[in-house]
Amino acid sequence: MNTTTFILVAILYYVVTVAILILVLNLISRHDKKKYSNEITELERDKNLIISASILSELNKVEPLVNNENMSETYNGWQEKFKKIKDEEVPKITDALIEIEDLFHEQKYKELKQKIAETELQIYYVKTKANFLLDEIKEITLSEEKNRETITKLKSSYREIVAKYNNNKEDYKEVEGPLELQFENVDKLFSAFELSMDKNQYTEVGKIVKAIDDTIGNLKIVIEETPSIILLVKKLIPKKIADIKRIEEKMTKEGFNLDFLNIDYNITESNKKIADIFQRLNVLNLEDSIFELKTILDYFDSIYNDFDKEKVAKKIYEEYSRTILIKISKLEKINNDLYKKIDDIKYSYDLSDEEASIIDTIHHELKNLREEYDRVINLYRSKRSYYTKLAKEMELINIKLIKTEEKLEVALRTLGSLKEDELRAREQLDDIKNILKKSKNKVREFKLPFVPKNYYVELSEATMAINDIVKELDKTPISIKILNTRVDTARDLVLKVYTNINELVKTAKMAELAIVYGNRYRILNKDVDLGLLKAENSFYKGNFKLALENAINSINIVEPGIHKRLIDEYKNE
Repeated sequence: MNTTTFILVAILYYVVTVAILILVLNLISRHDKKKYSNEITELERDKNLIISASILSELNKVEPLVNNENMSETYNGWQEKFKKIKDEEVPKITDALIEIEDLFHEQKYKELKQKIAETELQIYYVKTKANFLLDEIKEITLSEEKNRETITKLKSSYREIVAKYNNNKEDYKEVEGPLELQFENVDKLFSAFELSMDKNQYTEVGKIVKAIDDTIGNLKIVIEETPSIILLVKKLIPKKIADIKRIEEKMTKEGFNLDFLNIDYNITESNKKIADIFQRLNVLNLEDSIFELKTILDYFDSIYNDFDKEKVAKKIYEEYSRTILIKISKLEKINNDLYKKIDDIKYSYDLSDEEASIIDTIHHELKNLREEYDRVINLYRSKRSYYTKLAKEMELINIKLIKTEEKLEVALRTLGSLKEDELRAREQLDDIKNILKKSKNKVREFKLPFVPKNYYVELSEATMAINDIVKELDKTPISIKILNTRVDTARDLVLKVYTNINELVKTAKMAELAIVYGNRYRILNKDVDLGLLKAENSFYKGNFKLALENAINSINIVEPGIHKRLIDEYKNE
């Protein structure tokens, strides 16, 4: 590409870029113009809606109703407010809209945006004032229809109240006077309403309607709740109080301490509250009366639950007081026996101070539990506490006692296993003696021509070990650790004697058998005769293993295979 072509391409790119940029700016400008044009149109519409025909129409409706000074002042005030909105505030909005139009045509969008926001706020403010004015005017123009409709409903509700009262006069005997007086007041208010409506005193009418509504609303509550209040005040609560007092007296005679329930104090306070409710009832003030009476009733119902809890707690307390006493006495006896022998036990069973401390710990725990138990028993005897608390404390003592009992059981199991070691040692001593006896009998029964010296050495060691066990068992107290060592040593030595003598006798038997078997071949073979002679010499010297080997090797000369048969027989012996 030469220089000219490159310059032309660059110019082309530049022209296209500028064209695209111009197009984009035009599109943005058109979009902004359309957006602002729509906003200006919306502002014009909102301005025109401020002065609606409704205000003028409602003002025209009020004019014939002006027949007193108050209505005249109110009407003139509305006229002035309407004139100010129409002649002062709306023109200002019009001027602002003209300024907005100018900015729009001059495309001063930054200033235009700010002015639109200010004008929107101004229109909203004036429109709110106009709507508020319209609502004020409608309060009068619609008041007759609205008030008539309200009064009609109130009269219907009032008739129902009066009918219910007349049909159930006995239920309202306590408040007959205040109710009759209130009925008269309502009748007067209805008359005052009609008079005010005739005179177009609409400012007074609203007050009268509200007074009638409040009075009838209160009467409705009185008619609905008074029978329940009287029933609660005159019958249910007094009956419940009398019943609770009766049960309290009976339980007190049976030994229950019910001071913690503060029954007398709470009855006094409840009676004060009931008296206050009844006084308020006489002036037809029933605010929270039902709630307060139900709260009082719920409280007295809860007393029954407290009585039941006390009765159950008494049974629990009495059961615990028996079982704990039996258990704690039993554990104390066992532990005291151990505690007295603690030094002997430590020596006998080779217990460390830490291991033996469990007995001391249990001793002190039982002592503390006994003190706690005695404290609760003394508290019961003094009649200063109630069973719910006593039962709870006994339950806590029982829980602690169970834990202590478990510790004692573990200690007893540990000591029991050590005691079993002593019994097991005595049984093993008999077994060891029997094994040693069998060893001696074996030597005597076979009549060995020669008994090796090591047999007597081993026999002596085993006998001494047995004597050590006997001495250890005769000691008071016995050291289980030393005893177990003595038993293990004696058992090992006796088993060694038994094993060695067994092996010796078996070898001697086999050697003797082989020599006797080989005698048949002596005259047939000099080598056999010589070998058997060596075997006999070794046999009488007590070297039974060598005697067996010489005899087998000699016989094998004339009877090959005898070696294997005799070896097998030796192994099976």
